[in-house]
Amino acid sequence: MMSFNNPKHIGIFLGVLYGISARILLDIEFLKDYVNLVSVSFVFFVPFVIGFIRIHFELRVNSDLTYREMITLAWQPIFIFLLVTIFTLLEGSICVVMTLPAFMFFASLGGLAAGLLNKFIKNRQKGTLLSVTLLPFFLLPLEVNFLHSSKTYQVENSIIIQASPEVVWSQLANVNAIDESELSFSLTHLIGVPRPIEASMNANGVGAVRTSKWAKGVEFKEVITDWVPNHRMAYDFDIDPDAIPDDALDKHVKLGGEYFSPIKGEYLITKDYEGNTLLHLKTTLLDNTNFGIYSRVWGEIIFQDFHLSLLKLMKLRSETLLKNNEFNASL
Repeated sequence: MMSFNNPKHIGIFLGVLYGISARILLDIEFLKDYVNLVSVSFVFFVPFVIGFIRIHFELRVNSDLTYREMITLAWQPIFIFLLVTIFTLLEGSICVVMTLPAFMFFASLGGLAAGLLNKFIKNRQKGTLLSVTLLPFFLLPLEVNFLHSSKTYQVENSIIIQASPEVVWSQLANVNAIDESELSFSLTHLIGVPRPIEASMNANGVGAVRTSKWAKGVEFKEVITDWVPNHRMAYDFDIDPDAIPDDALDKHVKLGGEYFSPIKGEYLITKDYEGNTLLHLKTTLLDNTNFGIYSRVWGEIIFQDFHLSLLKLMKLRSETLLKNNEFNASL
């Protein structure tokens, strides 16, 4: 049971309270010109402060903390804080999974900072804790108004399919209803990204529109920009974020949203040096966050996982169709 007379428990409670307060404050609409939840200040510096608070109070009763304890004890309020955001619906599972590594890392840095200050700076000023807790809120207006990073990058995967290019091509434009059993295990689905259901074309060739439907009511369009039968189908994504249900994807990672979106896609059919059919899937992504390599890594992980799921589906259907055709021809 938590006791508010125990500095350890006070550190955990205040760390969680600080995190929740920052989460609510930084998402207030009328403050958007000064604060932003999807920011370096929140994702990196707020957990730093939470870890600092936890170890700052721990040191009042245990001044001989090891570096390992400074690192790991700082995670306690982080875990509780993230669980609270899930249960109160402040955050969804996708955002929590994506931010957890950063939260743990920077909380550990905060814990180490508190421990090193206690160890090497004997005459600490009483205002140290207050200064640290205010740090994210001093940095936020600067970040919101002066730091704007926008970049695009491509994610590409391929798979060998034991079927002709013609058979593979027949599976790409129109994708009949997808049964859950046809999709292999996928990290994206595990963390809450809806699974694909079907895709349909309104015509063939450049200018045609391919409509993709996912579970939870997610639907978006792909406008064909290049069409070479049995070889290449390229498209631009046409996504209306307001048409995607709020409970389908976390609003901060919503497709076509303010921070992150796919903008172009392409299926390409080639042959390798052994004559095998290769199906390539490439997506160009737009990243409007300031997280640099951190958001790039997550974009790569999520879309590579999603690509492989779709490519395995195309492989399964193409090879099954080929076998059925061969069987029918033998009758």
